[in-house]
Amino acid sequence: MWRSLWRSIDRFSPQYFKYVINELRGIKVVDRSNREMVIDLMQSIVETVTYGDRHDPLIFEYFMEYQVMAEFVRVLRISKNSRIEATLLQYLSIMIQNIDSEHAIYYCFSNDYINNIITHPYKFDGGDLAPYYISFLRAVSSKINRDTLCLLVKVDGDNVISFPLYSEALKFARHGEKMIQTAVRALSLNVYNVSDHTVFQFLTSPPVSNYFSDLVQSLKEQCISLDTIVHANNETSPQGRIKEIQLDTDKVVDDLYYLKDIICVGEWRLSRCVMENLLKLLVLPALLPLLLFEEKSDSSFSAVTSLYIVSRILQVVGGRSLINFIAGIILYPYLASSKEDAAQVNNCDGTSDSDSFSRYISKLEAIVYADFESEGTENINGENSLGGLVGYKSCDSPSVSCIDYKKCTKRNGILGYVFSDNPALSLSSLYLLLILAESKDCDGFLSGMIRSIVLPHEKIVNVLLKVLANPLHTVLTYQQTGWFLEKWLGFQGMKLGNDCSMLFNTSYEQSRVRLQKELDGPWFDYIPDTLRNEWESCKKDLEEPMNRKDPLFALELHIGQQKDNSIFLDHSRAVQQRLQFLGKGW
Repeated sequence: MWRSLWRSIDRFSPQYFKYVINELRGIKVVDRSNREMVIDLMQSIVETVTYGDRHDPLIFEYFMEYQVMAEFVRVLRISKNSRIEATLLQYLSIMIQNIDSEHAIYYCFSNDYINNIITHPYKFDGGDLAPYYISFLRAVSSKINRDTLCLLVKVDGDNVISFPLYSEALKFARHGEKMIQTAVRALSLNVYNVSDHTVFQFLTSPPVSNYFSDLVQSLKEQCISLDTIVHANNETSPQGRIKEIQLDTDKVVDDLYYLKDIICVGEWRLSRCVMENLLKLLVLPALLPLLLFEEKSDSSFSAVTSLYIVSRILQVVGGRSLINFIAGIILYPYLASSKEDAAQVNNCDGTSDSDSFSRYISKLEAIVYADFESEGTENINGENSLGGLVGYKSCDSPSVSCIDYKKCTKRNGILGYVFSDNPALSLSSLYLLLILAESKDCDGFLSGMIRSIVLPHEKIVNVLLKVLANPLHTVLTYQQTGWFLEKWLGFQGMKLGNDCSMLFNTSYEQSRVRLQKELDGPWFDYIPDTLRNEWESCKKDLEEPMNRKDPLFALELHIGQQKDNSIFLDHSRAVQQRLQFLGKGW
């Protein structure tokens, strides 16, 4: 009998659970004197509920009967500088993540319990509360579905007027901590994947839809920052700047993949909202200066950065609509020139360049939204259409308006960059054309035009060979040019003519002579191993498939053109770099 009195208490029993709940209900204020006790009570409740969800349904019956979620809300409200919020949010996150019963989740989300916890006036004063808060929101988002989503939104008639889970999370979208940014994006995707018609209407209407424009605007600012690093005139070595741009481009690519994930949700209003902002704020500001050969302004990018951005967008976001839009913009000078020729043959003056270009953009717009029109019936030709965006009447944005459209037909289009003396511009523009020509999503007419008008130029092979024959370029330039030459000849099924063969032989002879000089020097013992190692490296680079090639090479080439003459010194590290340089070139 005495042993039974001292028997240890079963901390997961319904009776003990009721005892703990009553203890918590007896708390009238939470301060520093009872903070630890309250934390222990909440921990015990969460552990017991998690256990009961799997082993004892009676426990959750008590959880509902005693309205424990309401008690958690009350504890938040009666806390006085006890710093208990982070711990409470942590325990709630654990409980929600580990509850599997749909009945239990439905109860936790009902009666505005979750919304009251979300909208509690927390003090995010630079402490550690924000990560716990966002983790709680993410845990909630991971459990919502089409049946429980309605419990977290507030409606007026048939319209959603408030969605605290989503709206409060977006306040942390540009938080300094990467973990919090990632959690917010995961939460938003969870919401998008379970939303219904009314919720999507709320998400894609102002002011909530401003999130998408803010997202793309932030991406544009990152690209401008990237462009600044690419063209910086400071004492940082080329290798140091290349490391900087690698970090910056990683951020750009992360944002593009997030936009891709949103579009892949497959909801037409969501996709259209993202695409409109992407085209208006980033794609057009990057493309139009390429058409006009203008110097970059403070709100746009240099040509090499623009080519990188557009290529990356095609690689990551892709999609038939976007690919055809970009191809159509790039091909406009050739289409416009063809129309000019036809107008002259028929002795007609045609229409003004500005009107023609605006209508052309409107037609491309119809291609972009073709997939959306099958599900939605909204007008896409109004004032906010892309046609209006680049219209000649608007002068609000120097990046995409007030254009002298006639310039577009009086130059060689993107071939002006292909034939540039700058290898970074030449190779990056070639890469963009190859992406479009090889894309299965590119419209047959546009793809055929690239293959038949733009790419067959014999001058292109000549340009590549001239780069190889120039002894002043860096080894990275030779390496990338070799990749393009191999892909180009294979793409066109071409062989080198007499003039091209002469350039190729000149390039080879220059590399051979430089290597011969090293054979006569004191370091010739290292040359066989260097050649073996560099051959394997070069072979791997040359065989890299186009869809895996990172367009970052264009920015690296631009920076790498600032040659580092230290490799021609005699210390051991410089000698190693010089031999690698000569081996790759050969």
